[in-house]
Amino acid sequence: MTTAATHLWRLLKWGRTLARHGALQGIERDPLTPPNVRRLLRVARFGLRQPAVPDYAAALQAIGPAAIKLGQALATRPDLVGDVAAANLLMLQDSLPAEPFRAIKAAIERALEAPIETLFASVDETPVGAASIAQVHRAITTEGRDVAIKVLRPGIEEEFASALETYEWAAGHVELLGGNEAVRLRPRLVVAHFKQWTTRELDLQREAASASELREKMVAEPGFYVPEIDWRRTARRVMTLEWLDGIKLSDRDRLIAAGHDPKALAATLVRAFLRQAVIDGYFHADLHQGNLFALADGRVAAIDFGIMGRIDRRARMWLAEILYGLITGNYQRVAEIHFEAQYVPDYHDVAEFATALRAVGEPMRGLPVKDISVGRMLEGLFAITRDFDMPVQPHLLLLQKTMVMEEGVATALDPDINMWETAEPFLKEWLRSELGPEAYYADRIVNTVRALKLIPDLIRKIDASYPNPGGAPPPPPLPKVVAVEPRRWAPLIATALMAGAGGAAVAALLLG
Repeated sequence: MTTAATHLWRLLKWGRTLARHGALQGIERDPLTPPNVRRLLRVARFGLRQPAVPDYAAALQAIGPAAIKLGQALATRPDLVGDVAAANLLMLQDSLPAEPFRAIKAAIERALEAPIETLFASVDETPVGAASIAQVHRAITTEGRDVAIKVLRPGIEEEFASALETYEWAAGHVELLGGNEAVRLRPRLVVAHFKQWTTRELDLQREAASASELREKMVAEPGFYVPEIDWRRTARRVMTLEWLDGIKLSDRDRLIAAGHDPKALAATLVRAFLRQAVIDGYFHADLHQGNLFALADGRVAAIDFGIMGRIDRRARMWLAEILYGLITGNYQRVAEIHFEAQYVPDYHDVAEFATALRAVGEPMRGLPVKDISVGRMLEGLFAITRDFDMPVQPHLLLLQKTMVMEEGVATALDPDINMWETAEPFLKEWLRSELGPEAYYADRIVNTVRALKLIPDLIRKIDASYPNPGGAPPPPPLPKVVAVEPRRWAPLIATALMAGAGGAAVAALLLG
């Protein structure tokens, strides 16, 4: 087990790098920061000249791969790191110098348990991308198919394991020393979700399964394409998938020159995301411009399925009602949903919370539809979480991040598009189908049938718990014994028991 001294040394080393980029100033100045933590921050920056404007992204880039991924996770938490830091972290570039091809070739052969020549006719030694966790090489299989090979960086799992151990240690101490605000923000739970996130990303076979599942679900959205997985050439540390020739959605000029309609691409992207998040409850949670391409036939294709989000049906219904309520100005219903979902503690007043929501929503309702921003709405919601003691909802963090990210990509393609305008009819129809009388009675029938199926098993359990009386007569009634108060009589009872045990031992020796 790693010692406290090792954790402190790592934190101090990382702290020096953060301080060099001015990234500790906000935490040090925050009045809610515990004095012990503030003293530690002063030690970390001792002797360093800090820039006037902090650069959080550059600091985490300098620390290494685990810090880059942590920064991407914290970009979803403006309530935790502040709006300025969250905006800066969204610019974090997940890229590092490439590993030498000889190391990558050895990693492929170890993972697939075969010489690389027996699986691929050729592999391009220069990677098409090198990120913090893995890098990608273009190749041609022995059957002649064009593919992309994604390979984990050698040693990356050990690096993440040691960093995560220190993150957990630090989060535990922040929660212990940080008072009520730290408890509300739940840093240990944030790190636990980050650990789940990175564990999935470090298993490329699970990423392949995620891509396969999304591909099946998106059959209903023909304008959105997910590449096919080559399972024969996929393992825990290597994933092989269909190569896609397309233009990144970030390159608007090239898209127009190639004959694509940016408005149609943006509409397809928004529609595909809504289908994933609202209807299926399973969505690609890293929809930035580098992971999205326009194919020659006009379809939008996605890659990089390491970060996926999942929301159950009940939470999706709450979410859809919240969004639709904000669109239509039904703040009372939105407030009621927050209390039904237990997002707000019940000692607060529903009407007061509805008024706070109105303060967030009404300034936007006077704007043209195309100027209403999902990002601005989420920023306003985050602002009232502290006033109403709202605990963080980790299962919605990925969705919030993805909504903001996806809105940014769609707006870059079509400045006139808006998530609200596209989402309103979609959400209205889905809510009608999910909350209408047909859905209500269908749910009741399903629940009744399930309950009826449980009856035989329930009878068997009752029969096992209450068997028929056997041959022995029933025991006589036993007198009630009033227990003594443990705190008051514990020493006397202990003495009596010890004396009784000693007497029994002496009697046994005499009789023996």
